[in-house]
Amino acid sequence: MLAPGDESAPRNQGAYSFIWAMHKLRFLIFALMPALWSPALPCLAQSAAPPPANTAASIATLQQQAAQQPPVKGASRQLGIAYYRTGKLIDAERAFAAAMAQDPADLESVQMRGLTLYRLGQPSAAIPYLERVRQWMPDANADANHVLGLAYMNARRYDDARGAFAAQYGVAADSAAAYLLTGGMLLDADLPELAAQDAQKALEISPNLPLAHFMLGEVYLYKSDVAHALEQFEQERTINPAYPPVYDRLGDVYTRMGQYQQAQESLTRAISLDVSSTGPFIQMGKVFLRRGDPESAAMYLQHALKMDPGNYISHTLLGQAYRSMGKEDDARKELEAASQIHASSQLKLQPVQ
Repeated sequence: MLAPGDESAPRNQGAYSFIWAMHKLRFLIFALMPALWSPALPCLAQSAAPPPANTAASIATLQQQAAQQPPVKGASRQLGIAYYRTGKLIDAERAFAAAMAQDPADLESVQMRGLTLYRLGQPSAAIPYLERVRQWMPDANADANHVLGLAYMNARRYDDARGAFAAQYGVAADSAAAYLLTGGMLLDADLPELAAQDAQKALEISPNLPLAHFMLGEVYLYKSDVAHALEQFEQERTINPAYPPVYDRLGDVYTRMGQYQQAQESLTRAISLDVSSTGPFIQMGKVFLRRGDPESAAMYLQHALKMDPGNYISHTLLGQAYRSMGKEDDARKELEAASQIHASSQLKLQPVQ
């Protein structure tokens, strides 16, 4: 994940605003993904045919089958799935409710109704259905356990959320790993203080647990508390010295502190451990810009763009490097590319149908 931010951003926000946006975007994408369904529940008779490629024709056929008296077995469930896949969530919820009325033991409809209610922004209503699936089938679909954990988080039932995530990943609910997993989910949900509490609890249980200090460092970095962030990232480096992102974050911290030589050394270590990540190359470009060396900055940023041409931050910083070098035409092209990429990457939400 990329640590650097726009060179023109205020220092109190710094580069870390970008990484925090990615945390929130990942959380939002999972909550809204249009094809979360996966038919993982066994022993479910499906007398109605699954939806063919022509979705409109499929829905029309399934509507007729579901409206028959008695309805064709499984038609309401398949109709709900067809609605769900096309984003017609209100219709999907009604279809799954009808399927459950016809067969209260239809586990797939119970699960899908819970997932649909969650996506409709009704996490509290989703919880009973997802709990039923877990009660009947402790090893149920990982999607259901994950969404159940997110629904618990929405309801501020954080201990229950930890239990759901622990079940998803096969660890004990009171283990250090479970607290760390839940901390990551809380971080994604933009709840950094709660994430820090879980990371601290994980360290109380297992003081040398990898990534717990890293999580605390991220929280402090988000809060622009660079002194405490540095302390946590250094502790993570001691425990987990082969983890490239910790050197990337140290480079970010030292950059914010104006200690550019230490930043350069940390980023060199990050690149030596992992040449496939663009983050350290971008951050190194930023360091060289701060040090008044746009030629070196451009070299690292050009490499970053070869790896990821669609990164608007790389284009922005490279444009600034070109401007410092007097290459106004090249600078204008890079800044225009950055603006276009940034505009096209904005998440556009569609209304619920």
